[in-house]
Amino acid sequence: MEDRIRMGVSRCLLGENVRYDGGHKLDRYVTETLARHFDIIGVCPEVEYGLPTPREALHLSGGPEEPRLVTTRTGIDHTDGMQRWAVQRVTELEGEGLAGFIFKSRSPSSGMQGVKVYGESGIPARKGTGLFARAFMERFPLVPVEDEGRLNDLRIRENFLERVFVYHRWLQFQNGVHTAKGFVQFHTEHKLLILSHSPRHYTELGRLVAGAQRYQGDTYKNYAGLLTEGLRLMATPRKNTNVLHHIMGYFKRQLTGDEKEELLGLNEHYHSGLVPLIAPIILLNHYVRKYDQPYLKHQYYLNPHPIELMLRNHV
Repeated sequence: MEDRIRMGVSRCLLGENVRYDGGHKLDRYVTETLARHFDIIGVCPEVEYGLPTPREALHLSGGPEEPRLVTTRTGIDHTDGMQRWAVQRVTELEGEGLAGFIFKSRSPSSGMQGVKVYGESGIPARKGTGLFARAFMERFPLVPVEDEGRLNDLRIRENFLERVFVYHRWLQFQNGVHTAKGFVQFHTEHKLLILSHSPRHYTELGRLVAGAQRYQGDTYKNYAGLLTEGLRLMATPRKNTNVLHHIMGYFKRQLTGDEKEELLGLNEHYHSGLVPLIAPIILLNHYVRKYDQPYLKHQYYLNPHPIELMLRNHV
């Protein structure tokens, strides 16, 4: 369905012995499932910055907005050095064309959110962001990011990987000959996917595309930002059911009475939580092929990612 996509991943999740205690945090979903579909680019901030393995543990100290990265026992401050290294590393990563990044949760260097920050009282608050993760997200605000712990939530997993595939397609458009025709085509092919996340963004993006006098840098920048914002919102059963009924409208003159009844029943079963989203999607794809519906053939909502990932089998 797609060219190989490049994904950044914390190296300890790949089974590399780079943690402070000399161990790893192998994540088999990353190494045995995602690695079949993505080219993995591993990053370990602490080792690549120059710390040994094993080493004294680090933690964040101070305030959540500007914490210091210090060793837990001796209090050595590595903040400035890590920040300089992080700026250099994210600059290098610009050339990798990453479409997503999976960070190690709760890490003082790589944690995306909820990292412990130790204030003056010595009582930690889970309000911090790892120094490298912060630098990465500031440099690449459009790149989808998650930590491996949150990916155990199947709805978050589906949302994240769907965004990765969309962003990869956006990179392909941006890096190619991005004509006005290609821009309109990109938006058209993603319309129903956007609708499943946010009807408001669906409307606003449609107005942006239709109202632009010329498609140029600011238009693309505004579109990408608004698209990213909309897709971060979770697609719910209610919003998905709305899209499913919307798709049915394209077959109103073709479906037989029995076919309509079957599809409506399946949509209701999905809305009620009796079957996963993949069930009505399979039937709709069948009707797209059977009745040769040209518009729906190119809607990524019906095929947003490889079926082998089974992301819609659980939502």
